[in-house]
Amino acid sequence: MEAYRPTANEDFMNAAQLAYFRQKLLNWKDEILRESEGTMAQLKTGPMREADLTDRASSETDWGIELRTRDRQRKLISKIDAALRRIETGEYGYCEVTGEPIAIARLEARPIATMTVEAQERHERQERISRDD
Repeated sequence: MEAYRPTANEDFMNAAQLAYFRQKLLNWKDEILRESEGTMAQLKTGPMREADLTDRASSETDWGIELRTRDRQRKLISKIDAALRRIETGEYGYCEVTGEPIAIARLEARPIATMTVEAQERHERQERISRDD
């Protein structure tokens, strides 16, 4: 199964494609969780003890960035879990707005995608208009 790559020439979301995307999502989630474990281990080693005020400030900034990254990844895990649920319910790969199939290339690049490129662009335009009001 390692060499398999979904193509647009197959039946959309056939069993092989679903298995492929399920494994891709699970691998992505595992990778994020491993990175998070490394961060947690570093946090448990104790507080920063840099004597120099500038070094301490730099370390605190680095940790702030690291923690924001982990928070984004936590949110990403919930999106991955939602995609895995859509695979189980048969909704994966179909646009939540139009019901049309999402291009395989888009799912390859962003396996948590819930909209076609066109629907996503419309959604983002609407968000910009709403923000500008």
